Amino acid sequence: MMKKWIVLSLSCLVMVLVAPVFAQITPTTQPATTTTTTTVQPVMAQPTDTTGRQRIAIFTPLYLDSAFDVAGNYRYDAKTFPRIASAGLEFWEGAELAIDSLRKEGIELDIHVYDTRAPQQQFDSLVASEEFKTTDLMIGQVKDATEAVKFATLAATLNIPFINASLPNDQGITNNPYYVILSPTLQTHCVGIYRFLQKNYSLQDIIVFRKKGDDRVKNYFTEFEKTTAVKLKIKYVTLEDNFTQDKLSIYLDDEKPNICVAGSIDPAFAQPLCQQLALLSKAGSPNVVIGMPTWDQVDFDKSQYKNLEIVYSTAFYIAPAGKQASTVYENFKTTFYSRPSDMVFRGYETLYHFAHLLKLYGHNLGSSLSDKKYMLFGGEFDIQPVINRATMTLDYFENKKLYFVKKLDGALKAVY
Repeated sequence: MMKKWIVLSLSCLVMVLVAPVFAQITPTTQPATTTTTTTVQPVMAQPTDTTGRQRIAIFTPLYLDSAFDVAGNYRYDAKTFPRIASAGLEFWEGAELAIDSLRKEGIELDIHVYDTRAPQQQFDSLVASEEFKTTDLMIGQVKDATEAVKFATLAATLNIPFINASLPNDQGITNNPYYVILSPTLQTHCVGIYRFLQKNYSLQDIIVFRKKGDDRVKNYFTEFEKTTAVKLKIKYVTLEDNFTQDKLSIYLDDEKPNICVAGSIDPAFAQPLCQQLALLSKAGSPNVVIGMPTWDQVDFDKSQYKNLEIVYSTAFYIAPAGKQASTVYENFKTTFYSRPSDMVFRGYETLYHFAHLLKLYGHNLGSSLSDKKYMLFGGEFDIQPVINRATMTLDYFENKKLYFVKKLDGALKAVY
């Protein structure tokens, strides 16, 4: 059923395109956020009065050229969809839920969605247009460094914020107060993990198992140690590829639970590490392993992780029992016979939150990013300026809020 939903959603998008490139969402003359999807063809576009109405541009990878030919025909059979398009489409589906909520609240905005996988010349033509220059806010589900730099540069040129909703990397961008990173960088996660260890295991021995050739976590830990008074008792161990249980056991104390850190963001490193640490745990006295935000991708419900206490950091925690989240889950269950992905919630939360701030602060939005109003799912953003120590100038803004999720035997035990 999820495949059918994606195919249907892609079909609805392509039906409103001049070519499978851009889709625009524009409001009708009645008070609403967005109500109808129209094409960019003058003969088909519906005239609208957007005078005084703020404009938001949403960029997400829909891969419409891959899914449809120039005549608008779907390239695959009804049971197949291009998997590369699912994350971008799910982000847009979440944005549509936000649009529906904003509409019900009477918030008037002009919201457009653009396919970031459209040809470069189409993008260049778009951003050079006088219409696009009236944009007040850009939101993007960014896939790579090139896109991040492109949109951050465009935001600085237009003097409007660009909200990078997905890519946790600054990409070397400096002196750009219009660039906002919602997914905290690895450095922020490492600082958060170090502080978590200080709070919970400051007197215990800690083993950081590292992937060969991956020094990032160690380097960030070492850098943070220079600025903190409480130094941890850390031992760094480098593991070769295809390491076995005996390579771990020589560093573990079999008389008590061991506190370990997975010093790599690679899930392919995390899974065998956790499996071996689980086998080396004693019943009722599990080893503890602290991991990375990429562990959201790993299914820790499986039996091979039994008797291992797993903790990892994440910036986006959706409390499933929350009223708003429960409504989204139920909607997807009854409509699509599936569960909404993380990208659905990110698209929903990001557009809803920043659309409200745009309405509240207008052109002063950039100086009001720390406002925590209008969060939907029980969490919050903590958007802080990142200062360049060498130049003492503002490089960009970053969400510094982290949650720590603890699981044992597949069950959620706590969220810190």
